[in-house]
Amino acid sequence: MNFAFPTPESTMDFGRALGRSLRAGDLVLLAGPLGAGKTTLTRGIADGLGVGGRVSSPTFVIARVHPAGEPGVALVHVDAYRLGGDLSQLDDLDLDTELERSALVVEWGEGAAERLSDDYLVVRLDRREDDVREVTLEPHGTWASRAPDLRLAG
Repeated sequence: MNFAFPTPESTMDFGRALGRSLRAGDLVLLAGPLGAGKTTLTRGIADGLGVGGRVSSPTFVIARVHPAGEPGVALVHVDAYRLGGDLSQLDDLDLDTELERSALVVEWGEGAAERLSDDYLVVRLDRREDDVREVTLEPHGTWASRAPDLRLAG
């Protein structure tokens, strides 16, 4: 599934729709170059989940937990970029435990975080020269049946 979002706000709107569909145990991997909109999308996801706390890139702290809002699902926002492929550091974060009670969004997690669950959604973002964000969804496991509902949000 492919989408094009002409503004950061439209990227956030899609994130809100995705956030409203998330439940505890969901794993979302965000892939794309710097400036593609991964953190902007995550802000929308957080808003859709209704979680507390300011959402910013967790590059220097690696992971941030945002307490559950009204829908009752917390958000764990991870930036795996600084891990540099060191999977032992990912293990040290104990994300599999967090995944049981939270939705987990991992920036730069492709190639490492998939092992946390057989059910995950890769959201591939790219930013064109005209600033339009191109988004491709790659569902795995149960996401294959859930992802078509997101087409309505795009």
